[in-house]
Order: sequence, then structure tokens, then C-alpha cells
Amino acid sequence: MRQGSGGQAVIRFRAIGVSLLLAHLLLVAWLTLRPLDVPWMTAPNLQPFAGIKADLSLGPVTATRRIGKELLLLAPLGVLLPLAGGRLLVSPWASLTRTVAAGTLISLAIELGQTGVPGQVVDIDSLILNTAGIALAHALFVPAGRARLRRREQHRIRVVPRTGHEVPQGPTPRISRVGIAP
Repeated sequence: MRQGSGGQAVIRFRAIGVSLLLAHLLLVAWLTLRPLDVPWMTAPNLQPFAGIKADLSLGPVTATRRIGKELLLLAPLGVLLPLAGGRLLVSPWASLTRTVAAGTLISLAIELGQTGVPGQVVDIDSLILNTAGIALAHALFVPAGRARLRRREQHRIRVVPRTGHEVPQGPTPRISRVGIAP
């Protein structure tokens, strides 16, 4: 359900979300899909967690840098996709599932797009780490942000106390019947 009474706020949040989402996707496309001039290339990694194990064998600093880079690359999508959707009242699990699914598809599209780019190779671990980054960012920021926005919305809406009886609002409108022409 979308916000009903704060229509302008919803439009503003969605516009900001879509703008930031497009800017982030353009930056990610530039970083991941531009040709690189390299003297040699590694083979594509299609075995899950093989690259992560190799990174961990290089030492804690290098592993943290490489794994962190992959976790953070698409992590903003965990916040920007729900922001662009503009939903305030939604199940946290449904939102997480929808966001992670969309983020996984975006990451998969990037990985498949890299097959035709010189100097870039496909890495299944990038897909796994990008998806984990999206899920972590969503779980850390979106539920708290939505709760804050719901509280702010509730404070704006004035609660009218109900009386014991309903106030009549006038007679029911009547529509005059027009006969059918002969």
C-alpha cells in the first residue's frame, strides 16, 4: 500500500530514489563494463566460493579489500530499490525478497555483460557477494527507515475522536431516469 495522505512526499521520495538509482547504476556500469587494457586475463570463475577462498589465502588485508569491494559495489541497491518503489506499508520479508531478487538480476546482467567486454571476466563469486551486500544493506537500513517514516506520518495525521453515533451526511443522490426514445 502506498502512502495515501502524504502524496507529495511519496512523489518526492520516489523521484529522489529513481534519480539516485539511475546515477548509481550508471556508475556501476562504467566501473564494471568498460574495457580494460591488461597484459593478461584470468580464466572465468564459475565455481562458487573458489575466488573467495583464493582471496582469503592472500591475507586478511587483501581479502578484506577484495571481498569488501564486491560487497559494497551494489549494496546501495538494497536501499535505493525500495526508495524508488515508494512503499511505506509493506511486509519486511516481502520487501527483502523483492529487493534481493531484483538486485540479483541486476548483478547477473552485469556479469553476463562482462562476457563481451575486453579485460573483464565473469566471476560467480561477484554475483554471490553483490547479492549479499544488497541483502545486508536492505536489512540494516530499510526497516528502520520505514519505521521512522511511519512514525513521522502518524504524528502528522490528526486523530479525530469518534462519537457514539455517526453524523448523517445528507440524502443519497438520485439519478433521474431518462426514457428510451420510441
